[in-house]
Amino acid sequence: MSAMIGAATILPLRLEAVSMMARGARIIDGISCEFARGPRSVILGANGAGKSVLLRLCHGLLRPNEGKIVWHGANGVDPSHRQAMVFQRPVMLRRSALANVVYALKLGRVARAERRERAEMALARVGLAEIADRPARVLSGGEQQRLALARAWALEPEVLFLDEPTANLDPTATRAVEEIIQHIAEAGTKIVMTTHNLGQARRLADEILFIHRGRLLDKRPADRFFAAPASPEAAAFLKEELPW
Repeated sequence: MSAMIGAATILPLRLEAVSMMARGARIIDGISCEFARGPRSVILGANGAGKSVLLRLCHGLLRPNEGKIVWHGANGVDPSHRQAMVFQRPVMLRRSALANVVYALKLGRVARAERRERAEMALARVGLAEIADRPARVLSGGEQQRLALARAWALEPEVLFLDEPTANLDPTATRAVEEIIQHIAEAGTKIVMTTHNLGQARRLADEILFIHRGRLLDKRPADRFFAAPASPEAAAFLKEELPW
């Protein structure tokens, strides 16, 4: 299973002076940046910094009040069919784990003849093959998150957005999810994810976007960010001194 190897890319994704307001407050404040093909991009910041809102803007679930969000590689292709998103608390349908993935493939316009095989392959890749027939809603939190990743991966997206994918999981489940994310990236899918977990960012990020109170304060390769943060706020966050 690969992320449309050889297909024309919808990337880069560019944000141009993007702002988002809610209830009179500016949640995202004039962010301009670009997500290119390749590196795993981790949006890092404290709780309430605006990470999840930024991810939803990129995915298209929200529209900015100001600025533009453009898939510059789309060239007339609908980018919504080439990207997917996994939420912090994934919604499970009232059906089996396998049927959850099959239904996602149906929505993704995958041919009926291919759906079951692709769904079974996706479940096997995330270690859920043995519980394919179990109702999804009785799975543990970690299993549900792995199932959500399987649903997304089965669609072979070019870009996968992940919103705090391990925020509610124990260390064992967190490790399993992180391994799956690494495998998805290795298969060719661009990963854009949010986290407030410094250890996770160090393990998974190729580049860091650090946001604070809705503003993008830094975007650089992860090793450079951790070695020499560009703002006092980022330095304080790395020392775990930034107010949450």
